[in-house]
Amino acid sequence: MELNRLAELVPTGACLALPVDYAGVSMAMTLPLIRHGGDDLHLVCVPTGGLQVDMLIGAGKVRLVETSAVSLGEAGGAPCFNRAVRDGAIDLRDATCPAIHAGLLAAQKGAPFTAMRGLIGTDVLANRPDWRVIDNPFGTGGDPVALIPPIVPDVAIFHCPVADRLGNVWIGRRRELAAMAYAAKLTIVTVERISDRPLLETEEMAAGTLPALYVDEIAVAPKGARPYGLWGEYGPDTAELKRYAAAARSTEGFADYMTAIVGEMA
Repeated sequence: MELNRLAELVPTGACLALPVDYAGVSMAMTLPLIRHGGDDLHLVCVPTGGLQVDMLIGAGKVRLVETSAVSLGEAGGAPCFNRAVRDGAIDLRDATCPAIHAGLLAAQKGAPFTAMRGLIGTDVLANRPDWRVIDNPFGTGGDPVALIPPIVPDVAIFHCPVADRLGNVWIGRRRELAAMAYAAKLTIVTVERISDRPLLETEEMAAGTLPALYVDEIAVAPKGARPYGLWGEYGPDTAELKRYAAAARSTEGFADYMTAIVGEMA
């Protein structure tokens, strides 16, 4: 029930930031989001998307995806995403990994944009009218740079091994999670467990801890990243990812798969 309450904090039309598959995906929040979260979501994949993104698309919850890729890794392509793009069922904002991070950085700093050179000469610029190219104002001419506007998620959701009772969350070296939390208006974190020992108490843990200042809601969800793995806790269930990939190749197969996992969780 706690996860359902947290899902209700994601309103219709929200910009929702979700992490890459190895960084701590809160799969525990997926069904609550489908059942109790808002519709017409704008998903920002940081910087790529996977199973959670594909499920939300398949469930009809998504209007727009901003990403540099969506796939199931070793399990192959993301069937619902591919089908939705092919059928024009969702809008797609093509990006690159550095551009996603640049947009989050601009939001974190309260800046109107971040400049980067890596996009110059690529086809990505042609499909992003919201990005701009200017000449470096500190140069002597002939030095174009791309300007990336801020990405300000309404909500960021991810999963971590542990939080303490003060609201601090251990993210280890997954700095993309910090970038999401710094930029988002609301950050929801699911964790494997709660520690009675403050995470900022020792230098060893403090270096990889996201302070409570950037965390709004925490819920305990053991094995909450499954079938993805979670660093230092458990590995991925590749067989389950492949089972999903095979089932979701059709809309009927996706519906049957989702019905089955709802029954398994009942």
